[in-house]
Amino acid sequence: MKTDIEIAREAKKKPIQDIGAKIGIGSDDLLPYGHDKAKVSQSFIDSVQSRPNGKLILVTAINPTPAGEGKTTTTVGLGDGLNRIGKKAVVCIREASLGPNFGMKGGAAGGGMAQVVPMEEMNLHFTGDFHAITSAHNLLAAMIDNHIYWGNELDIDIRRVVWRRVLDMNDRALRQITASLGGVANGFPRETGFDITVASEVMAILCLAKNLTDLQERLGAMIVAYRRDKTPVFCRDIKADGAMTVLLKDAMQPNLVQTLENNPAFVHGGPFANIAHGCNSVTATTTALKLADYVVTEAGFGADLGAEKFMDIKCRKAGLAPSAVVVVATVRAMKMNGGVAKADLGTENVEAVKAGCPNLGRHIANLKGFGVPVVVGINHFVSDTDAEVQAVKDYVAGQGAEAVLCKHWAKGSAGIEDLAHKVVELAESKSEFKVLYPDEMTLADKIETISKKIYHADGVVMDKSVRDQLKIWEAQGYGHLPICMAKTQYSFTTDPNVRGAPTGHTIPVREVRLSAGAGFVVAICGEIMTMPGLPRVPSAETIRLNAAGQIEGLF
Repeated sequence: MKTDIEIAREAKKKPIQDIGAKIGIGSDDLLPYGHDKAKVSQSFIDSVQSRPNGKLILVTAINPTPAGEGKTTTTVGLGDGLNRIGKKAVVCIREASLGPNFGMKGGAAGGGMAQVVPMEEMNLHFTGDFHAITSAHNLLAAMIDNHIYWGNELDIDIRRVVWRRVLDMNDRALRQITASLGGVANGFPRETGFDITVASEVMAILCLAKNLTDLQERLGAMIVAYRRDKTPVFCRDIKADGAMTVLLKDAMQPNLVQTLENNPAFVHGGPFANIAHGCNSVTATTTALKLADYVVTEAGFGADLGAEKFMDIKCRKAGLAPSAVVVVATVRAMKMNGGVAKADLGTENVEAVKAGCPNLGRHIANLKGFGVPVVVGINHFVSDTDAEVQAVKDYVAGQGAEAVLCKHWAKGSAGIEDLAHKVVELAESKSEFKVLYPDEMTLADKIETISKKIYHADGVVMDKSVRDQLKIWEAQGYGHLPICMAKTQYSFTTDPNVRGAPTGHTIPVREVRLSAGAGFVVAICGEIMTMPGLPRVPSAETIRLNAAGQIEGLF
């Protein structure tokens, strides 16, 4: 089998105007970036708002393992599969960050015969959205320090400047730094640091904003520092919100590309699924819903993080309601959850599959709690045996759901028709979507509700200082905001090494952060990094141009 990049390079792409025409976007409403990608104009987006919505299908997964799950691949494959069976479908996924591309995770365009192209551009600079977000974020950082330098009219306590800088790269050396050294001309020395761009609140805001007016209002509401009396200083106080909106004007417009089978795909935004909500932009999703019968989108990491945030943050804020949910699982991941080492995953082990299935069962039960119909997509690997696949199907049937074997990685849409038909069946059935908790619940109770109902923890451990901070925010009018849990994606606990479906654990919340512009409160649990580091052998070491000038090593 050829590599993902080899398959993508051989794609028979159509001009992006042809892809737009499939969903009613005329050439005048496309802003081309070359021949195979374009932005959709804001005027077109505004013009379709009165149309009815299609059906929204969420693709999520079990907790990620080194064995691989294939959530994006399944999202793309299902979009192609729905089009194959005669449905008008659009795929909506996130953009890729340079940090993971050059680090360890790789790209975010799918794989095998279920990819979005152009794969190289998508996984690198694409249309420049992340650069615009980086520039807007750092413009605000520069204006804060400049305000302090020229007299500090707002009386900012330089010990309490909370707005760090960002870079779309994994660079552990920048996590904690001292800025403004070198004398009076360089400002007032203080400790600060860098986060990765996808962890920026600006990224979260761009993905939740409905239009440019909403974008500027949200940017203005970001808290950037505190005064000595601990009252907040907002971005609008620094007067940076207007210029930031100008920098983000084009980045707000969704990017249109295509799958290997020439079906439309919106690729827009990319907030971290740990520190933020891990979903593509509201603008892209809501626009797609006006243009298609079915919109297939994904949420970051496993269902305990991505799907919960999709439901409780994105859907709550945007007024969306999924018609069905697909949980992606693999036989290999079930075996790993059942205690099998990665090196032994190619050997048949039905008992290990059965032992690992409770992780999948936990996700199925959690998702049913949101009132939406659930189906499991078994992403097929060539090493899977019939007995192992049947073990997963039998287990899922015992959970009151159905598991469908999918071979889209090898066969494209032809390998996922069964799942496409099942998704249509479920989406046409009655869905009674509901969020996990009401807006009026206290912030502490929201954290506890997520921890108990989704992570199945016995309780939450929060210092008095954390609880006091939550009460202060409630008194300031932020109590209605949803919670964005920041924890490891590898486990229902805060220990990444604990797989399966553990019980009897507690969730320690060591810090809370208010993302007032994005509109959520972040609860940081365990050791979560907002600036990742590179692994011992980063992917960047094998990424290069070949003799023909083509990119090699991306995956």
